[in-house]
Amino acid sequence: MARLSASVYTSHVPAIGAAIDQGKTNEPYWRPVFAGYESSRRWLQQHTPDVVFLVFNDHATAFSLDLIPTFAIATAAEFQPADEGWGRRPVPPVIGHPQLGAHIAQSVIQSDFDLAIVNKMDVDHGLTVPLSLLCGQPSRWPFRVIPFAVNVVHYPVPSGRRCFQLGQAIRRAVESYDEPLDVQIWGTGGMSHQLQGPRAGLINKAWDTRFLDRLIDDPAGLSEMPHLDYVREAGSEAIELVMWLIARGAMADVAGGPKPTVAHRFYHVPASNTAVGHLVLQQNLEQGEQRVQGKWEATSQ
Repeated sequence: MARLSASVYTSHVPAIGAAIDQGKTNEPYWRPVFAGYESSRRWLQQHTPDVVFLVFNDHATAFSLDLIPTFAIATAAEFQPADEGWGRRPVPPVIGHPQLGAHIAQSVIQSDFDLAIVNKMDVDHGLTVPLSLLCGQPSRWPFRVIPFAVNVVHYPVPSGRRCFQLGQAIRRAVESYDEPLDVQIWGTGGMSHQLQGPRAGLINKAWDTRFLDRLIDDPAGLSEMPHLDYVREAGSEAIELVMWLIARGAMADVAGGPKPTVAHRFYHVPASNTAVGHLVLQQNLEQGEQRVQGKWEATSQ
């Protein structure tokens, strides 16, 4: 069966993508941001999955006020980078996994989560910036990607509790897929920031730090945080962090399995008036299990 081997969490600031595309990563302003991902890039090279289930929010490119799905799973074979007003990012197309995507949709919908199914969609910086941060500038991405869009732009948005429960359903779906795939789940967006109004530029480092602490050690309790707390304490756009709860809910310890290992943790301010947070949680395998030549196998006891 397929396995969820890790969860990755990262901000998806559009200016980060522009800095990469324009060769500015070594400039003094940007160097500390990209230095914080060097360890994770090395980690990913050693733990490259077959598929990444990437949770992100669309920024009015694939969807608009005409159509606002709360949760949308994309099951196409390929996705082009979106033109967000200044041309498409010079990154490779995203190669999907229609079979696994369709299986997850079937399983999660039958678990009473209503998903929209998208068969054609361009993907914006919410998805491509995390790929660039972790993979650099390859000619092709090193794994397949299942895009999973969450509405955190237009109210009403889903609760943290619902997102956390959805992550658990996604894990069950992945682990019922009859192919020995190594799957990671990535949650993107945040951390504290506000883009408009009198509080534009708000960053709350103490709140962000507590969020990361609780995401690691108390995800169930963190999922009960009301929306008002996100907005009041960390700015209107901090609500994107409920998407991290989808990824955290998919880890095995939530269902009584082994607790994940913190492979890397990073925090930096500012990056284009946004607090950048990043975390890698590596799943500790169940006792007696290992991955050998692309297959999950029991070890000898």
